Amino acid sequence: MSKKPDRITAMQQIIDDVKAQFPLYSEDTFKCGTDNTCIGCPKKLMELVDSELSYWQHQINRGNEPGFDDIRRFGKMCKNVHRSLIRNNRIPS
Repeated sequence: MSKKPDRITAMQQIIDDVKAQFPLYSEDTFKCGTDNTCIGCPKKLMELVDSELSYWQHQINRGNEPGFDDIRRFGKMCKNVHRSLIRNNRIPS
């Protein structure tokens, strides 16, 4: 039987997954598309993810534990942004 992670570990796992799967620091990540075919703005969504990720990483480094609702909300936001990046052909499905 596996032990469930504590809240800091759970949030850190989400942060690590986002850093591994999202093109956060690639060159064209924060460029806006010029062809107006975007479904949702990937540039703005990536800025949102980057700011939330930085905020939570800072909170974890300070030893502040996120609440269950914070973990759920951050995970849900990342999942929705991931879907949008796939729709906009920014990451493979």
